[in-house]
Amino acid sequence: MMKDHILAKDWIAAVYSQDIGSEPVPVTILEERVVLFRTRDGVQAFKDLCIHRGAALSLGKVADDCIVCPYHGWKYDAEGKCVKIPQQPAGQTIPPKAKAVVYSCTEQYGIIWVKLDAGSGNEAPVPFYEEYEDSTFQTVHAEPYILHATAPRVVENFLDASHLAFVHDRLLGDSDFPEIPHYSVYWHENRYVSDEIAIYADADGSGNYATIYYTFEILRPMTARLKKVNYENNQILSMLFTALPHEERKTAVFALISRNYALDQSDEYFRDFQKRVIEQDAGIVESQKPEELPLDLQAELHLKADRVSIAYRGWLKELGVTYGSDVSVVSSKNTRL
Repeated sequence: MMKDHILAKDWIAAVYSQDIGSEPVPVTILEERVVLFRTRDGVQAFKDLCIHRGAALSLGKVADDCIVCPYHGWKYDAEGKCVKIPQQPAGQTIPPKAKAVVYSCTEQYGIIWVKLDAGSGNEAPVPFYEEYEDSTFQTVHAEPYILHATAPRVVENFLDASHLAFVHDRLLGDSDFPEIPHYSVYWHENRYVSDEIAIYADADGSGNYATIYYTFEILRPMTARLKKVNYENNQILSMLFTALPHEERKTAVFALISRNYALDQSDEYFRDFQKRVIEQDAGIVESQKPEELPLDLQAELHLKADRVSIAYRGWLKELGVTYGSDVSVVSSKNTRL
């Protein structure tokens, strides 16, 4: 049974493309066991279960563009159809019910995205991230990171400008300059977008503090984008941030970091930088109570600086997302906050 029918209709980041080689790879999405494997036509996503006796297909192997069950050798092609049952005599018809459950799967930005409910009629594409295709930017895939927290709490933390001066003091923010100026959030082209927010900050942990202009975008329930611009030198650092809910309180984070400067600098620096940031976030986010993100705006105290978070909570409520959220009270949505 799907744990959240709304999130099941969305594209969820499952793994980086580079991590899918010649062997099957298991991943848990919304508590559903999924196996990913690569064929000549691309990456395939199946329910990690053989229809015969329920063994995990991920323990098997890939042969002839098919995945082979480790238990009895049943062989499934890329469409999920069983094409070989070794125990049957040659020429005997394979039962039509001998099929694997196939999920929609696509590869974009060096990420494998999976949609558990392909028959939903939801044709929304993978969230757009323009810097990945822009030759003036260099993009780094940060190391995946596991937080023992609900996915909505994890995403909201990414959207929170106010914590930079404290959780990331001397790395991103400065506790001597915590004020967040007035800004608004707008509904624009199927996503929420903030005004540019002027923050005294260090864009990339290099120690170069300046007034940086932050723009947050809420692209989907599990995916957001951040753009940081330093207008003094026209340096831009952008991030695509997307969460994979393994379980209700176990979330993997994938982050793409793109920059239009320091192109000759080691990509490893930016991977290490993002790891330091998420490590600082982890203890705080994992400590939050309640664990579920409250969608009732009366449940926690909000300030004007929290407009992006307010928009995020309102959108989750409007969409009907329940996984990792407290939906006990209905809240209304505003298109401008």
